[in-house]
Amino acid sequence: MTRKNPEVEEADESDIEVSGHPKTWAAGVPGVYHSMQPALKHMGLERSRKTLLALNQKDGFDCMSCAWPDPGHRKTFEFCENGAKAVTWEATPVVIGSDFWQEHPVSELLQRSEYWLGMQGRLTEPVYKPAGEDRYRPVSWDEAFGIIADKLNSLPSPDQAAFYTSGRTSNEAAFLYQLFIRGYGTNNLPDCSNMCHESSGWGMGQTIGVGKATVSYDDFAKADLIIIMGQNPGTNHPRMLTALEEAKEAGASIVAVNPLPEAGLMRYKNPQKVKGIIGRGTDLADQFLQVRIGGDMALLQAVSRRVLDAEAANPGTVLDHQFLEEHCQGLEELRAHLAELDEAAVLEATGLRAEEIDELADRYLRAEKVIITWAMGITQHKKGVATIKEIINLLLLRGNIGKPGAGASPIRGHSNVQGDRTMGIWEQMPPAFLDALGKEFSFEPPRQHGADAVETIRQMRDGGIKVFIAMGGNFVGAMSDTRAAESAMAGTDLSVQISTKLNRSHAVTGAEALILPTLGRTEIDLQESGPQFVSVEDTVCAVHASHGTVAPVAPHLLSEVAIVCQLAQRVLGDRIAADWAGFQKDYDLIREHISHVVVGCEDYNRKIRQEGGFVLPNGPRDSRTFNTPTGKAMLTVNELEHVERPAGTLILQSMRSHDQFNTTIYGHNDRYRGIKKGREVVFVSPEDLAELGLEDGQHVDVRGVYPDNVERVLRNYRLVSYPSARGCAAAYYPEANVLVPLESVAEGSQTPVSKAVIVKLEPVAEPSPATA
Repeated sequence: MTRKNPEVEEADESDIEVSGHPKTWAAGVPGVYHSMQPALKHMGLERSRKTLLALNQKDGFDCMSCAWPDPGHRKTFEFCENGAKAVTWEATPVVIGSDFWQEHPVSELLQRSEYWLGMQGRLTEPVYKPAGEDRYRPVSWDEAFGIIADKLNSLPSPDQAAFYTSGRTSNEAAFLYQLFIRGYGTNNLPDCSNMCHESSGWGMGQTIGVGKATVSYDDFAKADLIIIMGQNPGTNHPRMLTALEEAKEAGASIVAVNPLPEAGLMRYKNPQKVKGIIGRGTDLADQFLQVRIGGDMALLQAVSRRVLDAEAANPGTVLDHQFLEEHCQGLEELRAHLAELDEAAVLEATGLRAEEIDELADRYLRAEKVIITWAMGITQHKKGVATIKEIINLLLLRGNIGKPGAGASPIRGHSNVQGDRTMGIWEQMPPAFLDALGKEFSFEPPRQHGADAVETIRQMRDGGIKVFIAMGGNFVGAMSDTRAAESAMAGTDLSVQISTKLNRSHAVTGAEALILPTLGRTEIDLQESGPQFVSVEDTVCAVHASHGTVAPVAPHLLSEVAIVCQLAQRVLGDRIAADWAGFQKDYDLIREHISHVVVGCEDYNRKIRQEGGFVLPNGPRDSRTFNTPTGKAMLTVNELEHVERPAGTLILQSMRSHDQFNTTIYGHNDRYRGIKKGREVVFVSPEDLAELGLEDGQHVDVRGVYPDNVERVLRNYRLVSYPSARGCAAAYYPEANVLVPLESVAEGSQTPVSKAVIVKLEPVAEPSPATA
């Protein structure tokens, strides 16, 4: 079931349409239409039925987009609009034929958009670009593995190679991948978490001893108050809206904290309920705090200060003293620090009125069970780690960790990015994991910390890393400082991409380049011992199986597990005691080793076969135990610092449109924000437009303002008057990555600061094709 490459129409940015009326509700009948229309068009009725009805079901496959957890009771349609688009994008029967590579040299692919590249269809055969040539050509799997093995084994040091991992990788593939890499001799394991929730791991790890959510799916319906910070569930993880609806129906209050009003935080029309089809739906946010970009830390400190003041006025009635005395440390230091908090500085940083902060504090004080949930609007800041520590401070003051309906909930935006980390995909895994891995496979793993995503670019730029291998993802597309990232990749000797479809990283290559096609999560994985399944971990630590349901689009595709096994055999030989051939034949063998190495995964093969899988242990959630140096949760003192905005500039954040997932672009519309037929827009409040002497619809260059004086600019972007927080602006990711300097990272986590870019808007005389 294949078709030739589709005709894909590129957007003409001069035709961008702006409705001027952003939506005030999400989903409903349009959500159903925009789920099914692409599926039926690109997959047909039968393939759509097989995939969508299996999506997120207990005997089906896990959605390859967000990591939102599954409820215990599954509905027939357990997917959202963006999940359906992700399945359609992957499970399309359109494939790239061998003639494609002759027709499209790499230099031409470089000029194509992410949308065009992704719409060419599935990759079906290994292809190789030799040094000095401008075209890929088909090669055999044996030849491809030989090229990689020869290059890796010729390097003077294993640290001259880096191995990237995307969140779509399964637990089984991730475990083998990190085993292969450490067997090769390096900890250079950059991954997509480095660019998104690394700050969450650092902030939570240092305060409560675990970098994962301390809540379950069911906790949302038990909460009295849910505070949603720096995220847009309606686009980035739409199934969360159902959980929020359930929480509202159970009596919870919801507060949204965000620089932009997002439709999915206002009102939800559940398409699986009558009131979501013909009624008003469910109003979600009881309070919307339109915080200035970077003002979240100040807001959290101000609320904690009000909680402490309420305790001082009514001793013994506000704080959870028993919890604080038994399980926490640092209360008096925090109390003394917040006593000096400058209210004027808080109001300046947040852009809020004191009355709005008072209202949030009152809601927090009235609630017995509180969940605070956040995403990259919190993590991708210079003070991202400190801001997350302030979230933990606020929760700890009233004992809102380790009880039903309460806790900290970072929302991972990629399917198995959390599971990959559990399986060892991290450049600085703790000694206990490395000890267990070495004992299991009779070798000594490297101990020095490896390169994360930002450090990988630095080392490629400086000539230290010569070979780059990526298991999924779109590294150069996702990275900050686009020109620096692409220049660094072009300086490598060999780049290898293991992928289902084309993206920018296939056009920005090393001197030599390989593309290795792989099975999608939707597809049946048939190995020598029979059909195989894999497993993934969601954002609340639940681990469950994923079974492909449709036949592969081509006969010679290899699974990620098979690719890792065959590559490891060619590179490592018998250097470590690993049965690579056996692993490829039977994934149960992989899981047996996982059960011996990964804490919480004991008896993995039995537990993963339980209905719904199993939940990994979580000390703060399960027993109010904290794996910190003192054994207690840490209340911390963090110096307030907000983003300074020089006169004539704005603070810009990058964000997704509703028609994309990460760097994957499904189309050129963003219907919730009223944008059609283009992405080259910048959202600015009408008050800021007036202050800057600019007009809605005018074209500008968006120029980054940095001390290094390097030119970073988005050219010829259309201004869109939008109800943004004052002094703030927004543009789409990944295009806006060009504005983020490589050295602009969060303190501690090294996460790129993509949510606080100082820019100037410079009018241009005449519209012209947009470039970055």
